[in-house]
Amino acid sequence: MSWVYILECSDASYYVGSTKNIDARLAQHQEGKGSEYTKRRLPVTLVFASEFDGVDEAFFMEKRIQGWSRAKRKALIEGRFEDLPNLSRNKQES
Repeated sequence: MSWVYILECSDASYYVGSTKNIDARLAQHQEGKGSEYTKRRLPVTLVFASEFDGVDEAFFMEKRIQGWSRAKRKALIEGRFEDLPNLSRNKQES
């Protein structure tokens, strides 16, 4: 099993990642060993996590979410799945 997760950083920005062990990875982030991005924005809070069957699926979803706007990420975090299509960047541009 693998996970995609979103952390909210101390500056209110979001960090998106994927991992096989969510608890260990969150601890790494909190210790300043998770990534350069979160290291400079401690503390971080886990605001979203979703489990996937395989590493490849989790990694694909991580990259997908990383391309999303802040508003779309926030809708995902809040469970407003019905809002996700309308928050797509391509729809906003047209």
